[in-house]
Amino acid sequence: MAKLEERQDSVVISNITPSVDGGRYPAKRVVGEPVQIEADIFKDGHDVLVANLQWKKKDGDQREEISLLDQGNDRWGASLSFDLTGEYEFRVEAWADDFLTWLHDFKRRLTGDQKDFTTEIEEGRVILNTTAIRAAAGKATKDADSIESITTRLMKCPAEKVPGLFSDPEVLSLLARWPDRSLSTFSNGENRIKIEQSLASFSSWYEFFPRSAEGIQGKHSKLRDCLPRVQYAKDMGFNIVYFPPIHPIGVSHRKGKNNTVTAEEGDVGSPWAIGAKTGGHRSVEPALGTIDDLVWLVEESRKIGIEIALDFAVNCSPDHPYVRDHPEWFFHRPDGSIKYAENPPKKYQDIYPLNFHCDEWQDLWQELLDVVMFWIERGVRIFRVDNPHTKPVAFWEWLIAEVEKKEPGIIFLAEAFTRPRMMETLGKIGYTQSYTYFTWRETKEALTEYVTELTKGEMRDYYRANFWPNTPDILPHHLQGAPPSAFKIRATLAATLSSSWGMYSGYEFCENAPLPEREEYLDSEKYQLTARDWDKPGNIKMFISRLNMIRNNEKAFHEYANIEFIPSDNDMIIAYYKWSSDRESVMLIVVNLDPQNQQQGLIHLPLEAMGIDPGSEFKVSDLMYEQVYAWRESTNFVSLDPRSKPVHLLKVK
Repeated sequence: MAKLEERQDSVVISNITPSVDGGRYPAKRVVGEPVQIEADIFKDGHDVLVANLQWKKKDGDQREEISLLDQGNDRWGASLSFDLTGEYEFRVEAWADDFLTWLHDFKRRLTGDQKDFTTEIEEGRVILNTTAIRAAAGKATKDADSIESITTRLMKCPAEKVPGLFSDPEVLSLLARWPDRSLSTFSNGENRIKIEQSLASFSSWYEFFPRSAEGIQGKHSKLRDCLPRVQYAKDMGFNIVYFPPIHPIGVSHRKGKNNTVTAEEGDVGSPWAIGAKTGGHRSVEPALGTIDDLVWLVEESRKIGIEIALDFAVNCSPDHPYVRDHPEWFFHRPDGSIKYAENPPKKYQDIYPLNFHCDEWQDLWQELLDVVMFWIERGVRIFRVDNPHTKPVAFWEWLIAEVEKKEPGIIFLAEAFTRPRMMETLGKIGYTQSYTYFTWRETKEALTEYVTELTKGEMRDYYRANFWPNTPDILPHHLQGAPPSAFKIRATLAATLSSSWGMYSGYEFCENAPLPEREEYLDSEKYQLTARDWDKPGNIKMFISRLNMIRNNEKAFHEYANIEFIPSDNDMIIAYYKWSSDRESVMLIVVNLDPQNQQQGLIHLPLEAMGIDPGSEFKVSDLMYEQVYAWRESTNFVSLDPRSKPVHLLKVK
């Protein structure tokens, strides 16, 4: 016979949420954001169960706890929020409560034909006496005296009045403070929650190339020339400015305009071909200035409420110092030459990929961590990471964890347009935010399905979607040659379907000329200086500014997964609403998905879920166009003309 343990757990605790890969990775929330923690809790028999949620800071000793409430069908839950950043561990404790079980059974016996309750009252006395003893042992003399008083009253109480003796919530609260937890069951292991700063979830990104900051034909701008453009982004309501790589650009095999294989004299090359005689990943392209200039710009930008995000691109040009000093870190052909990057049929002769599994991989990994820490020490708090899916997951998990140990609160945005499982895993192992497939989701059905997957399924706990309608690499087909209304529509969807969004400069001017038969820009800024009139007529800057202003002012847009879609009888009209946790902000968004034609139809509001009294008149204020509508019923008519009013951003009052 197998040896029995000293005790056996009597309560089953299972299916705890949130839980990412069984607790291997932490779920993610931000400061002040509620998290609903739930578990299935049950046991054999008919005992009344009590359950607590217990949590503590990782590596801490002091646990706090709150009660879990029975939500029906053996599902228990509690809502919790945290005021401080950091990683927290939580577990569930449950037990069969002897007093509540006794009281429950006593009440049931009163409904039968039993006449004598002497034994049952004596059982209650014993339970109360042991409860008083526990209170006394806990040095709660007042509680112990109160419990003894209740015990005395119980012994004098007629059976039919016993339930009334324990109907006072203060009495129940008193007894609940001193339960018998000697047979408690605890959930297996610790689940984790990582609490981050609000910027990790609510952010708006504006990307521009520093070398074209002034927009002057043929002039290479410097970092100190970028501050007016940073202010420009601030004036449009953005809170993060993202720079493509600012490091020295290689000369060997430098790409020319429109990614031509041969560069002409004066071509500036791709910033992603990092490394030259003047330095590598710890250096600044001399045409941009110096490291001190970057530090100055970061500090000046922060003063006006903008964070500067740098690109961490693990790319090396043939001229990178690593090629000279550490050739062992690269891939080699049979003849000993170093391989350049390829993504057939594309060839990147100006970039050498690093071999993360080379014999000296530990030195390589440590060097790349040191590069990130180098820029953190100079004030950078946010990194957009180029193509993380082409490097080992284990490397990113290690690097992000090491950065977190040394400098908590750094934000990493994963630029990974790749297979879903890889994108999801990068979110699990530490990336704060991630690019998404939003760029290619166009129809009402596709948008609804995708956002529901992101916010209602398992991904909600570890993957924060950042929606971009365009990037320097991507001019999607639906924006090619499109009118300004298309740009307004896609910006509204990006900015309101998710709590984080971004756009690449030129979007506000509706730049839409593609490279023939490609989802890329003609005369791409990746390979040349770009001249722009930053006040070009026909721009949509005022629309973008108002869109971001509404996002910044309305708390409903600050939260990530608080979205529900609303039925509409026109497939070209998508409607959804968002709300803040305190319900002070409820926003209804209606978008015409057709940039060419007026669309109209009926939308059907879930009034009670939206906090609206059915049958009463209510008002919705369009914050984008400063119009007010008086509605009464759940079904309402909307009409949106893309030329004048492609969207509604309605505040529900």
